[in-house]
Amino acid sequence: MLAQRTLQSITKAVGVGLHSGQRVEMTLRPAQPDTGIVFRRVDLPEPVDIPITAMAVTDTRMASTISSGNAKVHTVEHLMSACAGLGIDNLYVDINAEEVPILDGSAASFVFLLQSAGIELQRAPRRFIRVTRPVEVREGEGANRKWALLAPYHGFKLSFEIDFDHPAVDSTGQRVEFDLSEGSYARDIARARTFGFTKDVEMMRANGLALGGGLDNAIVMDDYKVLNADGLRYDDEFVKHKILDAMGDLYLIGKPLLAAYSAFRSGHAMNNKLLRALLDQPEAYEIVTFEDERKAPRGFAQPVPAW
Repeated sequence: MLAQRTLQSITKAVGVGLHSGQRVEMTLRPAQPDTGIVFRRVDLPEPVDIPITAMAVTDTRMASTISSGNAKVHTVEHLMSACAGLGIDNLYVDINAEEVPILDGSAASFVFLLQSAGIELQRAPRRFIRVTRPVEVREGEGANRKWALLAPYHGFKLSFEIDFDHPAVDSTGQRVEFDLSEGSYARDIARARTFGFTKDVEMMRANGLALGGGLDNAIVMDDYKVLNADGLRYDDEFVKHKILDAMGDLYLIGKPLLAAYSAFRSGHAMNNKLLRALLDQPEAYEIVTFEDERKAPRGFAQPVPAW
C-alpha cells in the first residue's frame, strides 16, 4: 500500500513575516491519518483551526491566504510547497501570528525542518486526485494574456513560462519543466527564492506589504540588475520560484494531484481559480489509492531522501 505520511517528531521555527514584518513562532506537529494539513492560530483567545482546502483560500494578492471565520494565515505557499515536494499528508501547523515566517524566501528551510523531524509512514492509503480530462483557465488578451492548465498524467509534472520584460530576468531561463518522478524537489526547486523590484517596494510598504522583506529573504532587483551580492542560486531561479509557488498553491486542494500542470504568467489567484474550476467539474477527476506501490507513479512510492 502507498501510505500516508506525517512527521515523526515536533519541530519549530522562528522568523518574520514577509509582508507583516512581525516575529512569528511556528510549530509543526504530527497528525493522525486523514487529518490533512491544518493551520492553527494559537495566539487567539480561542485557538482556531484552518484546514487546508481550495475553498479556504480567501486572498491571493501577493501570496496565498487561508481563512476560517475571522482567523487568517497569510503566505502559506512556501510551506505547502515543501509539504507537496516531500509528500507530507497530515500535519498540524501551530502559528502565533497571521503570517508564515518567510525564513530565507524559498522552501529550503521548510524542507530542512520537515526532514529533520523525520517522515513517518502511516497505516492508511495515500489518496490522490487524478485528473481525467483537461481543465483550463484563461485571462486577458495580447500582452496581458495568462493561463493555467491541468491535464491527465500518470505522475505530477509542472511547466511554467514567465514574461517580465526586465533585463535581469530576461537574461535567465524563462521556462522550466519539473517532473516529481524524475527530479529532486529539494535539489532542483526548493532553494528558489521569492523576488521583487525596488520600484515596487515603496508602493507595497505604503500598503502594509513587504515590511519584512530584504536581501536576506528575497531576490531584489533595480531597473537593470540583481542587487543581492551572492547573485542567483539557479540560472533560472525566477521561473523555478514560480514552480515552487505553483506546487504550494496546488497542494491547497488538500490531496496530491496526479496531473500535468502548465502555465504562462500564472500566479496565486489563477492557480486557485484553476483548482476551483477542477472541483466544479466532478467528471474531470477521481480519487485514487494504490494498494500495490508498484502501480504508483515513479517517485511517489518512497519517502524523499534527505539532502
